[in-house]
Amino acid sequence: MANSKKKLVILVADDDEDDQLFTKEAFEESKLLVDIRFVNDGLELLDYLKQQSKYANSEDFPKPALILLDLNMPKMDGREALKVIKSDSKLKLIPVVALTTSKAEQDVLKTYELGINSFITKPVTIADFIEIAQTLGHYWLDIVQLPQNPKK
Repeated sequence: MANSKKKLVILVADDDEDDQLFTKEAFEESKLLVDIRFVNDGLELLDYLKQQSKYANSEDFPKPALILLDLNMPKMDGREALKVIKSDSKLKLIPVVALTTSKAEQDVLKTYELGINSFITKPVTIADFIEIAQTLGHYWLDIVQLPQNPKK
């Protein structure tokens, strides 16, 4: 459990303010040592990951250890953003988990084809969301050995 010593960044790409609040509350309730950051669409996600535009300062906007990705967002949806992330040699090692309202088999298949690491349908209740946050955090941040982000 080597990753549990320091606060790790989870970047959530989701345009729904209620879902953002739900996610924030769930991770706070889970008592995991994480720093939750939010972006509202795929273009903003890519700007953050590439440290462009308002996200240029790497001290203020550190690379995430994990990305939680909604598939249905404006400007650039999660599928398109995932395709860009997994085709970029500097970004493709960041684990990406689809956390979406979709239950469509075509979305599951397509996202796995594009390189998603896990696909989770958003829960309806805060209790279920907390359980998912705890499980995600424990698995991705405590159990799994994540690659360290190389310095630029």
